[in-house]
Amino acid sequence: MSLPQLHYTSVASGDEVPAGRFTVVDPAIAGPVRAEAAPLLAYDAPEGTPDRLTDARLRSLPVAFAFAALSDGSHLLSRTVATGAGAFHAHAVHLPPGAPIPGRVLPVAAWGAAGWLSSPPGRMLPDPLTSMATAHGPSRGLTREGLGDFAVSRSPWIAAVLSDLRRVSEDPSAPRVVLVERQSADVARWIALATAVLPREHAERLTFTTYTRHPGRRAHQVIGVLPEDAPDISDPRFRVHTASGPRPSGTVADAWAGTAARIWRNRSPELFREAAELPGEPFAAGPLAVTALGAGIALGSGERAAAADWAAERPYALDEKRTLQLADALTAPSDDRTAAECAAALRLLTALDGRCPAAVTAPLAALLVTEAVRGGDVNLEPPARSAFDEPAGERALAALVEELGDELLAELTAGVPLGVARTVQLLRIARLLGVDGADLLPAVVGRLARALLDDPGAGARRALLDLLDEQFDVRTTLLGELDRLAPDHPADAERLLARVALPFTGTQALPHLRMCAEAPGAKARGADRVAVLHTVLRAAGMSPFAEPLVLRTAVGLVWGEDTPTAGEARTLLGETTSDAHRTAGTWSHLVDAALAAPAGDEDSTELAHELLRGFPQELGAQVRARLMLLDFARELRSGAPEPGWADRARALRARAEPAGPPAPLQHAFGALAERLLAPGRPGEELYAFVHSGDEDLIAAYGTAARGEAVLALLGADPAYVADCFTVWNAHPHAGADWTRTRTALLEEVLRPVVRGLSQEGLAAVERAVEAEGNSRTLDAFRAWNRPSRSLGRLGRRIAGRVRRG
Repeated sequence: MSLPQLHYTSVASGDEVPAGRFTVVDPAIAGPVRAEAAPLLAYDAPEGTPDRLTDARLRSLPVAFAFAALSDGSHLLSRTVATGAGAFHAHAVHLPPGAPIPGRVLPVAAWGAAGWLSSPPGRMLPDPLTSMATAHGPSRGLTREGLGDFAVSRSPWIAAVLSDLRRVSEDPSAPRVVLVERQSADVARWIALATAVLPREHAERLTFTTYTRHPGRRAHQVIGVLPEDAPDISDPRFRVHTASGPRPSGTVADAWAGTAARIWRNRSPELFREAAELPGEPFAAGPLAVTALGAGIALGSGERAAAADWAAERPYALDEKRTLQLADALTAPSDDRTAAECAAALRLLTALDGRCPAAVTAPLAALLVTEAVRGGDVNLEPPARSAFDEPAGERALAALVEELGDELLAELTAGVPLGVARTVQLLRIARLLGVDGADLLPAVVGRLARALLDDPGAGARRALLDLLDEQFDVRTTLLGELDRLAPDHPADAERLLARVALPFTGTQALPHLRMCAEAPGAKARGADRVAVLHTVLRAAGMSPFAEPLVLRTAVGLVWGEDTPTAGEARTLLGETTSDAHRTAGTWSHLVDAALAAPAGDEDSTELAHELLRGFPQELGAQVRARLMLLDFARELRSGAPEPGWADRARALRARAEPAGPPAPLQHAFGALAERLLAPGRPGEELYAFVHSGDEDLIAAYGTAARGEAVLALLGADPAYVADCFTVWNAHPHAGADWTRTRTALLEEVLRPVVRGLSQEGLAAVERAVEAEGNSRTLDAFRAWNRPSRSLGRLGRRIAGRVRRG
C-alpha cells in the first residue's frame, strides 16, 4: 500500500515570495498538514536566474530534497525542482506519526529514486518510497563507491561536520548545521555520509534540506545552501561548513567524529555496521575505534585511547583475535602518543591481566614501561608484574632491562631533584624490572624526603603509598630520613602527615614523625601552648633529657614562626635543663621570648636572669647586653642594684647597639625611672641621673612620672608631693632636657594635684615642703602655687571695656 502523497505547483503571483497550490493531494492528508507543508515545499530559484532557461540550465538548478518533522509528529519527505523561470513543482510523501519508511531505508536514500515526479500526474501513482522498498542500497549518485570518492574529496571537513551533526542530534537546541555546496547533490552526499555513521535512531530522525535560499527560515537540522546564500560564520544559530573554502585549521576534539572520518577516508563504510553490533552508548567512540583498528586503519591518539577505554570496560566483548589486533595497534610505533592514551592502555592491561596470554599483555606492559621511562608522564603507573608471566613475558622483561636499565639508573643517580612523582615512578619501575639499585637508595630516598618536605602536597597521591607498600627497604629508609629531617622542618613534616597517611606504625621509633602526626589534634583540643607541648612530647615516646632533639621538634610544632611569651619560655626552661635546650638549639627561642616581651611583663626580667646564668657561652655580646638591660631592671625592682644606676644603664645601652628590640631598653629605663621616683631613693643616684643629660633617660622619667602609681602617691602622701616639688624645682642648670621635663611635670602633673587639695591638705604639703627643705623652699612653693594676678592682654582689654561701659 502506498503512502499518502501530494503535489504542490507554483502559480503566478506578484509577490516576491514564490506561491503555489496543491494540485494532487491524497485525501488521507488533513488540511492542517497541508497548511504546514506548503511553505516547506515552496521554491525560490537562485539569485540571478534568467527569465528564459534552456533545458540544460533548468536541469542545473538546485534540487530541494528535504525531510521535515511536522508539528503533529508526522514527517514529510519531499523533492522540489524548478520547472521554469520562477516556476517549481514539489512532490512529497507524508509519513503519518509512527509510520516507518518501507523497508526501513533512510530518508536520504530516496534522493535519486525513480518515482519522483516533476509535474502533476494525471492520476495518483505509487509513491517513490514504496517503489524503493524492494531495492537495495542508495540510488543514483549515492553508491558506495561514489560516497567513498566524495568522502576523500571532503576529508578535511568530515570530522568537523560529523561532530556538529552529533551535537545537533543529541541536543535539539544546538546550532543547526549549514553545508555550503555548489551542487545540491553534494549536500545529499553529505547527509548520506552522516546517516551512515549516526546511530540508527538518530539517522532516521535527522531532518534536512539540500537547498534553500533562506536558512534562517528553515527548522531543519541540516541545511544546504549555495555559497552566495551562506550565513555569517559568527551567527550563533548555525555551524557553517564551506567545502569550497580554505581547509579548516586545528583538530576536532571528538573521538567519535574523528574515527568516523578516518573510516570514510579509507572507504570502509561497512565498518559502521560492524561497530553498531558492539555494545556501547550512542555516539560512543570506542566501538568505532576498536573496529577501525582491527581493520588496520590508523587512528590518532585520542581515538586509540577511546578504543582502549572501551575495551577495558568490556574485556569480554572481544574475542582473542580482535583483542590481539587491538593490542598490536596500541603498541605499534607512534609519535603522537599522549598521556591519556597511555593511561587508557594501562586500564586495558589491568582488565586483560589474567584473562589473556602474555602474548597480549606483555607488549602492552612493555609499552607502558618504556613510555614511563622516556615519555615524561609522571602520573603513569608501572604495570603489574603478572603482565610479564609466561616465557613470552619473561623475554619481554629481559629485553626491557637490556634497553632501559642503564638509562633508568643514570637518571636515578644524576644527583638532581627529580620531584616526588618522578622519583616514586622510577623506583617502582626499577623494582619491576629487577634493576639493582641498592647502592643508590640512600641518596635517592634522601632527595625524595627533602622533596616531600618542600612540597607536602606532592606526596598526596596513591603512587607514594603503593611504593611504600611494595618496597620495605624504601619505606624504612624514607621514614628514617623524614624523621631525621623533622626537627629542622617540623611544620613541613606536620603538613606532609596531614596530607599523606605514612605507615610509621611498625618497629621504627620515629619519635619526630609521631610528634608531627599528633600535633594537629593536640592544637585543636587546647589553646594552652605549654599543654600542647606536653601532649606532643608524650607522643614521641622519648624524654627530652634522653633525646633533646624532640624538644626542638616540639617547640617548632607548637610555636612555629611565633615567639613564646616570657612566661611560656620560663616554663620551658624550668621543666628541662639548659643542657637540653642547648643541644636542641631551642635556647634561641627563649632568648627571643625575653627580648620581645612588653615592658610590663615581669617574667621577661626573671627569664633574662636565668638565661644569663644558663647560656654563658652561647650568647653574643649584643644579645648579652640586651639581656643584661632586662636583668638590670630586675635588680632595680628587687631593691638591690649596684651603685651608679644611670651610668650602668647608659653603658648597657651602648653595648646593646644596634638596639634591636626596644623592649629591653624600655624595661631598664622604665625601671630606673620608677626607682628614681620612689620615696627614699639615693640622692646621689638622682643627682647623677639629672646631670646625665641623657635625653632617653630623662624622657623615660617624664613618662613614669605621669603614671598611675605616681599620681596615686601624690594624691595620698603630702610628703611625696613635697619631695616631687623639691626635685622638680631644683637643678635649673642641669640641661635643656631636664629643664623642659621638670617644668612640664610641675605644670602638668604636680599643679593639678596641688590645686585640687583642701585647705588642710595644702597646709600639710606646705609643712612637708618646709621640712624637706627650709623656709626659702616653702616661699618658693607658695610663690609657684600662688594664682597669677595678671589678666593678660585679652583680660586687660575686656576689663577696660567694662570700665568704659
